[in-house]
Amino acid sequence: MDRSVYINRIAKFLPGNPISNEEMEDYLGCVDGRKSRSKAIILRNNKIKTRYYSRDKEGNSTHTNAELTAEAVKALCTNGFTLDQIELLTSGTTSPDQILPAHGVMVHGLLKTKPIEAISFSGSCCSGMNALKYAYMSVQTGNTNNAVSTGSEKLSTWMSAQTFEEEAQKLKELEDNPIIGFEKEFLRWMLSDGAAATLLSDKPNPDSLSLKIEWIEICSFANEVEACMYVGSEKDADGNLHGYSEFTPKQWLEKSIFAMKQDARLLDKYIAQLGTKKYVELFKKHNVDPKSIDWFLPHISSEYFRSKVDDEMKKYGVELPQEKWFVNLTSVGNIGAASIFIAIEELMTSGKLKKGQKIAITVPESARFSYANALFTVV
Repeated sequence: MDRSVYINRIAKFLPGNPISNEEMEDYLGCVDGRKSRSKAIILRNNKIKTRYYSRDKEGNSTHTNAELTAEAVKALCTNGFTLDQIELLTSGTTSPDQILPAHGVMVHGLLKTKPIEAISFSGSCCSGMNALKYAYMSVQTGNTNNAVSTGSEKLSTWMSAQTFEEEAQKLKELEDNPIIGFEKEFLRWMLSDGAAATLLSDKPNPDSLSLKIEWIEICSFANEVEACMYVGSEKDADGNLHGYSEFTPKQWLEKSIFAMKQDARLLDKYIAQLGTKKYVELFKKHNVDPKSIDWFLPHISSEYFRSKVDDEMKKYGVELPQEKWFVNLTSVGNIGAASIFIAIEELMTSGKLKKGQKIAITVPESARFSYANALFTVV
């Protein structure tokens, strides 16, 4: 039994107050007590102005990832819909608070609802879309009548100066140059914390707008390209990843094994190229005329990639004018698995949506180059 599925509500939770570019190192700290040399260059390219951290200036955590997520779910449950009505909880994140138990059951534990199915998805930016697709298929097939799906991140922990301090001291001992590698520095000035939750149902809202999910498709290009973004591992000269279990606990600190790292050269070469090729293919597969798209929501990690995505689309004869693009990166930063949902929430509450409009979603994940794409109709 296939049923139509609707996103009836989206709620977000962003911790604390927005943090300006000038304040970032007050919260994240300075590696070896030195101001970053790369920060200004990276910020100039990504154009992010403010972001959110679940930590204070003393380095104390204000929320766990599970707590951020639970707050978003609670914000979702208003106007007659209660926590105990949730039939399924699916959660995606890059940055769970622990390896085990899984993130989803930790969120469920905080919500204290009745016993339910709670499913967790790992990865990076696509993990939230993976969670959404599971929820969508559950409602579509009649397994459940509703589902709550979440995307969340607590990335500030991996970006704090203390994560790199031992490596900086080791570098100082070896060559009096405690500058951490660019592949680690690159992400410190992009990433943000926060969570979002979506409520899916087999029936649309009777008195307000809903988003009908037309389709969600996810594709990996790991067969073609090596890892680009990674945590808990180290990459060798041949592009192979070596997981933390291959290193001693001492090396974990000396090599900043648990810092998030990204190969900016691979990112620049493949992220727009592979992603654009895929969603143009999907437009053809689902017989979607690009001219029928009213809103285009691309998850981009940096404004640097906006023109690259646009140029790639034009190579395939697809033109989506910038007035159709909806991107909120500059005000909230890159919140990984939560980013696309926070953008959708802002669009839904903007007053700009009208019944019948088509919304195209594209979410790239640079970890090993995966892409999630979706089409929604406003009803």
